[in-house]
Amino acid sequence: MDVYSKGYDPKSLFDLSGKTAFVTGASMGLGYRFAWTLAKAGAKVVVTARTKSRLEKLGEAINDFGGLCVVEPLDMRDRSAIRECVERCEEDSPIDVVVNNAGIAIVKSPERYSDEDWDAVYETNLRGPWTLAQAVIQKRLADERECSVVNIASVLGIRPLGHIPPYAASKAGLINLGRDLCVDLAAKNIRINALAPGYYETEMNREWLKTEAGLKLRERIPAGRFGQPDDLDGAILFLASSASRFMNGNVLTVDGGHSAGL
Repeated sequence: MDVYSKGYDPKSLFDLSGKTAFVTGASMGLGYRFAWTLAKAGAKVVVTARTKSRLEKLGEAINDFGGLCVVEPLDMRDRSAIRECVERCEEDSPIDVVVNNAGIAIVKSPERYSDEDWDAVYETNLRGPWTLAQAVIQKRLADERECSVVNIASVLGIRPLGHIPPYAASKAGLINLGRDLCVDLAAKNIRINALAPGYYETEMNREWLKTEAGLKLRERIPAGRFGQPDDLDGAILFLASSASRFMNGNVLTVDGGHSAGL
C-alpha cells in the first residue's frame, strides 16, 4: 500500500521531539548554530564548551524561545570530565544524538610544531570525541536505544592543503573512526557519520577571510563564496535525525564544491 495514503509526512523524519542532543564546542561558530538548529527541531540540547559565560547566554536564548537547553562547561582534553558529564546528563535523559564539533587548529610549517601543539590538537579533535562517543555508545548498547553520532570533520581531512598536519590528521581520524565503528555497531542501531564542512565564515576567521590569502582561497571555491553557518542546517539535521537512518560510516561533504575543484 502506498505510504502516502496512510497520511505519511516526510517532514516527520526530521522531528527531534523527545530526543536529547549533546553538542560540543557550542559557545560560538558552527557549534552555536548546530545547537540552535537541533533545538528548533524539537531536541533538548546539552551544550558544552570551555567558556561558561558564552554557553549561559546560548542556554538562556534557547530556553527563552521555548526550547530546552542544559549548559555543561567542558574541556574536551579532560577525559574524566567528559565521562562525568555524560553520567550527569544520563541521570536526566538518555543522549540520543552526539555532535562532536569542538576542535582547534594550529597553523605552522611542519618543522615548527612542538609536541605540545600536536597533543593539544589531537586530544581536542580526536581523543576527546572518541571518549565522548564511547561513553554514550556504552549507554545506548546497555539500554538498546538507537543513537546517532555526528563527527564534525573537514574537507581538509580528505584533501589536505599543508601547514596544518595535526589538524588534517585528526579530521581524517574522525572520518575513519566512524567507518570503523560502523562495522561493529550498525546492526545495533548505532550510527556514526561525519560531516565535512569546507570554509565557513565565523567570528573566529571572518577577518582572515578578508585578507589577500582568504580572497585567493575563495576563488578556488566553485560556488564563488564561503559558507555561512546556516548552510549546514539541513546537513546536521539530516545526520542527527531518522532521515539518515540507513546512513552509517559515511562522510557528508558540504563545501560549495571546493573539494571537487582541488
